[in-house]
Amino acid sequence: MPTRRRDTPPPRTANTEVDVLRGFLDYLRTSIAAKVDGAPEPAVRTAAVPSGTNLLGLLTHLTAVEGAMFLGEKVTDWQATFRPAAEDGVTDVVARYRETVDRANTVLDTCADPGAPLPRPGRPGAAPSVRWALTHMIEETGRHAGHADILRELVDGTTGR
Repeated sequence: MPTRRRDTPPPRTANTEVDVLRGFLDYLRTSIAAKVDGAPEPAVRTAAVPSGTNLLGLLTHLTAVEGAMFLGEKVTDWQATFRPAAEDGVTDVVARYRETVDRANTVLDTCADPGAPLPRPGRPGAAPSVRWALTHMIEETGRHAGHADILRELVDGTTGR
């Protein structure tokens, strides 16, 4: 398989803490969506490792994490979030992820103080700080973007960020 490399440099962001965190989170969000976008069926949903991890499942999971963290959506079975519905294709999953990210960013647009609690409508109990939520989402998205890098290369040889 020929290797196709698409590298994107890390973001140049403003100097505020929130802008830096959001810049890196958006960079990772864009990266993982690009890893899944255009991946061929059925390889995009085929497990390449014994755990069952696949490209489409990673993005389905991250959509649920974004929804839970920033939009107050409830998840009752986190393992199930790694399993895309049979009828969901690449275009559907990528579009749903990007739409969820857009909605999450609308919430984050109202958050200037990184130490303030994250507004999470529909979720009971104390919310984490904006700082914690952004840092956690950088970690979560970065971890799965790394998985996606390897899986996409196994699928069709595409590499790079």
